[in-house]
Amino acid sequence: MAIIKPFRGSRPPKELVEQVVSRPYDVLNSEEARIEAAGNEKSLYHIIKPEIDFPVGTDEHDECVYEKAAENFKKFQEKGWLKQDVDEHYYVYAQTMNGRTQYGLCVAAYVDDYMTGKIKKHELTRRDKEEDRMKHVRVNNANIEPVFFAYPHQDELDGIVAKVVEGTPEYDFVTSDGFGHHFWIIDDKATIERITELFAAMPAMYIADGHHRSAAAALVGDEKRRNNPNHKGDEEYNYFLAVCFPDNQLNIIDYNRVVKDLNGLTTAEFLEKLTKNFTVELKGEEIYKPVALHNFSLYIDGLWYSLTAKQGTYDDNSPIGVLDVTIASNLILDELLGIKDLRTDKRIDFVGGIRGLGELKRRVDSGEMKMALALYPVSMKQLIDIADSGNIMPPKTTWFEPKLRSGLVIHKLD
Repeated sequence: MAIIKPFRGSRPPKELVEQVVSRPYDVLNSEEARIEAAGNEKSLYHIIKPEIDFPVGTDEHDECVYEKAAENFKKFQEKGWLKQDVDEHYYVYAQTMNGRTQYGLCVAAYVDDYMTGKIKKHELTRRDKEEDRMKHVRVNNANIEPVFFAYPHQDELDGIVAKVVEGTPEYDFVTSDGFGHHFWIIDDKATIERITELFAAMPAMYIADGHHRSAAAALVGDEKRRNNPNHKGDEEYNYFLAVCFPDNQLNIIDYNRVVKDLNGLTTAEFLEKLTKNFTVELKGEEIYKPVALHNFSLYIDGLWYSLTAKQGTYDDNSPIGVLDVTIASNLILDELLGIKDLRTDKRIDFVGGIRGLGELKRRVDSGEMKMALALYPVSMKQLIDIADSGNIMPPKTTWFEPKLRSGLVIHKLD
């Protein structure tokens, strides 16, 4: 069973929401955050990227930067830019992209469910990144940014959400990227109780995006529990902020690769070696997008190629072996190009599909990269199969879009 509870969210007043909300901390660098927050003292970047309040070049992991986050969070509350709700609520957060809307529930998820594996993950986390977010949670005593969960879709929950969104949204705005953000407060007690019951009947929830935030939030909650001699189990620190979407509404987009060199091979030699495991077809100068699982597109020397993995080069019965990232990593990046570790090798970079295949072409045409490889996107079913089997996806496999905006609602741990 998945344990969740309603919570007293800290939120911006309606008229300030567009000034406060921001993109997540990990999708932009310090310089980009500095530009986006320019002239706006109410931007959440002052809390989630507080290095922007220091001279350019300040280390974002310096203790004074974390302290600044806490100072700014306190200031936002004192000035009324963030106000805590009087009662505990669930909230509906919907996002619209390209005319399609997905509806999530903002909840407080249970730390123990993460610790015992009822909240399932599909990615490895890095200890340094966990520690960074743990410091951020500790110093603010709050989950400032939500994590992004998926749950097995459920008709009754869909119906409850559909009824809620018939009402007037608390927030309703479009961000500069053209995505719509819509937010409702659920205050009916019977509805809140029923949502809690329906989640309790679920066997598991799945981290879609935000593995480091999930780990950090759960580890800090666990730490607080161990350090509290009077721990009872109902304290707010036993829970962390999540937005949960039904799995059938989520869309994973492609996550592509660009590589600096051909490991000493000429283009002709590289293309020849590919024919061992792939059917290689020249497609010409027009951008070519992969059309199905096990089909890839390669861009090199101004030309696009279709690569189709040959039978026997993959294992459709293995949740990992069936993945195109596995095929690409084993048969192209490792076997031909000598790239063994996607996490650390400086010869490779990754491009989210939201940027389009034109971005791959641009990076190769500029001379920065030698070749680009576009992949067919992973499905939610593949993600869930991997999480259920206790496996881990290779790095940079999934890209969810739209990203959750941070600052719509915050969960305090006291």
